[in-house]
Amino acid sequence: MIILGIDPGSRKTGYAFIDNKADKIVHIHSGFIAVKGEMFPERLGCIFKSLNELIEEYQPFEMSIENVFMHKNADSALKLGQARGAAICAAMNHNLDVAEYTAKQVKKALVGNGAATKQQVQYLCKQYLNIKKELQEDEADAIAVAFCHAQSLASEKRTGLPSAYFKRKTGRARR
Repeated sequence: MIILGIDPGSRKTGYAFIDNKADKIVHIHSGFIAVKGEMFPERLGCIFKSLNELIEEYQPFEMSIENVFMHKNADSALKLGQARGAAICAAMNHNLDVAEYTAKQVKKALVGNGAATKQQVQYLCKQYLNIKKELQEDEADAIAVAFCHAQSLASEKRTGLPSAYFKRKTGRARR
């Protein structure tokens, strides 16, 4: 099952596609959207349009996204929330299930420590998924979000208990 991971941002939005196979997680493609536009609505449109194109190309079954954390600057938190909204709208446009995780949950799933550094996240993304190229921070964070969701699904499958992180369901059966 292909999972899309998103690290939202109003200037750079990281994305990652991984295949959650029965015995391993495989990296398919990742990168970041360098958001274009002077006006904020243009930037949101860029996120929405770019993610729609990527979703059409890679055909994920579910999307996982990092939740908003509290900024000291309220304006930054609002912009981040709106960037998340544009990404979630792109997922809804393709009828994807959406799971949301906090940064602490993502780091704990990947590194084993909810207070892990950006460098630890980048390093372990490359190690676990056998990625040779250098990863941008936003790209590594998106991979980590997708990895976290894959781990959550594996736990759900092992225990039979539903994932607590699904905020919305499309009603489709999982593959």
